[in-house]
Amino acid sequence: MAGPTSSSDGERAPSQGGSTEATTPAPGGDVREERRPPVDHATEMAPGILRIQLPISMPGLGHVNCYALEDDRGWALVDPGLPGRGPWRELTRRLDAAGIPLRRVHTVVVTHSHPDHFGAAEAIRRETGAELVTEHHFKTFWDPDEEDDEEKDLAATAAHRDEQRGALDRIRRAARDLGASHPRWDRPTPWGGRSPRPGWRMRMQWRLSQTIGSRYLHPPTPTSRVIDGEVVKLGGREWTALHTPGHTTDHLCLFDADGGIVISGDHVLPTITPHISGLTRTADPLRQFFDSLERMHTLDDVSLVLPAHGLHFDDLSGRVGAIERHHAERLTILVDAGDELGEANVGAYSQRLFRPRSWGPMADSETYAHLEHLRHEGRAERRRVEGELRYRITA
Repeated sequence: MAGPTSSSDGERAPSQGGSTEATTPAPGGDVREERRPPVDHATEMAPGILRIQLPISMPGLGHVNCYALEDDRGWALVDPGLPGRGPWRELTRRLDAAGIPLRRVHTVVVTHSHPDHFGAAEAIRRETGAELVTEHHFKTFWDPDEEDDEEKDLAATAAHRDEQRGALDRIRRAARDLGASHPRWDRPTPWGGRSPRPGWRMRMQWRLSQTIGSRYLHPPTPTSRVIDGEVVKLGGREWTALHTPGHTTDHLCLFDADGGIVISGDHVLPTITPHISGLTRTADPLRQFFDSLERMHTLDDVSLVLPAHGLHFDDLSGRVGAIERHHAERLTILVDAGDELGEANVGAYSQRLFRPRSWGPMADSETYAHLEHLRHEGRAERRRVEGELRYRITA
């Protein structure tokens, strides 16, 4: 949300969105880049590529970067920000200020299925007829049988719903008529603890958005789903689609080999790292993330990385290495904790990884992902006792 992020050199505090909050300041005591409020002006990143920062209010995050790519057809937008009337007004205002008429937006690319990235995509598609491009596996909380990880990130969008207070009574009346909240939000977790989920109001707003006719709360309907290695022509450049699962199963990066440019989404951020959830269908999401990171080392002659949050940077391989070391350190913390705890549940291990203010379902989810990684590597064992998983570190 960044959806989702954490400090790569400090203790992690999970947000209610797709990432974990950075809990330590940047070197020199400054606020980390990803937490800063957006600048008002568009910034040229490369010929034909503008960065437009959109405001968001999520733990650890102050903005999301929307990239505008110009070609002879008009403009393509990458990650157009949150859903809702207020975010829509802000997006269109900033596009106007950058000299980009909404009617000239012919394509929207969404890097992954978190609301600070896909939020305005469907509204743009309906307004302009733009093509909506996602990775092949793209699914949101709205889709049948979706992963819980994609659902929980809605909680962080509550700050952007104040403009809809007048509809709340109508939502409540409709909710009483329709019955209980979405059953998937009450699904038990694999480890036996509480499941992360948005608040009641947010669940009802999203469930009933079509019923109440909201123009700004529709989930995205991709018109084009790209696969790994497919070439996408945007902004007068040829971008190679890179499927980079880990933060989500549908995460997409774009690589312009000729220009040495990577649009990295939440996969690689300048000072924080994305939340790795245990609530996915992937057996070992942390291994999946490691594999996706390793792929970044193979990209040749990268000179510009454009992340979804924070500022651009040039040392892709160096930043990837720092993220890899961060997670290796987290695994070491768990191994050391195992020597003291012996057999323990996910919550007990989670309290060794996270500060007290962050204890709860989100922290447990990421701890579970790390414990499962150790288990799949033969370094931990688990058993179920009275409905909860208990882990013993063995190596």
